[in-house]
Amino acid sequence: MEKTESEKIILVDVFDNQVGAAGKIEAHQSPKLHRAFSVFVYHEDKMLIQRRSTRKYHSGGLLANACCSHPRVGERTEEAVLRRMEEELGAAGVNAKELFSFVYMHKFQDTLYEYEYDHVFVVDYDGALTIDEEEIDVVKWVEFEELARCLREQPTTFASWFLIAAPRVLDAILALH
Repeated sequence: MEKTESEKIILVDVFDNQVGAAGKIEAHQSPKLHRAFSVFVYHEDKMLIQRRSTRKYHSGGLLANACCSHPRVGERTEEAVLRRMEEELGAAGVNAKELFSFVYMHKFQDTLYEYEYDHVFVVDYDGALTIDEEEIDVVKWVEFEELARCLREQPTTFASWFLIAAPRVLDAILALH
């Protein structure tokens, strides 16, 4: 699991070229632009969202996409997506498709930031889930229309990256139907 500072994450430039490595906490305290991914799980007309564990060092208790993390040094982003989907949700062997990527920065405190080059993936999945309670307090399926309404009316209940990515993901999924 992704719990130790000894596991290095990938520092990148604004074009997603690797420029170095850093410990996860170090990258979030500086801030240092690093590679990340967000996985949006959906099935039919619903999206799986999670309430992040209140024990997380940032964005604890906020609503977010089903899974998000960082590839490790030497690990392809697609491999990291599969690894974390299994570790966080118990969903093995999913078929993840990358939709887009974006860079964002969010300051939580004077020494805590998210500055990420975020690769956004979607997964159509309706199998069993076993959540990692260190990462997630609860998951729930939400109809697309209800999610869009909540994004508009209750934005402070969502993680910063989710507010950026979710509308684009919803557009892409709805275009497929």
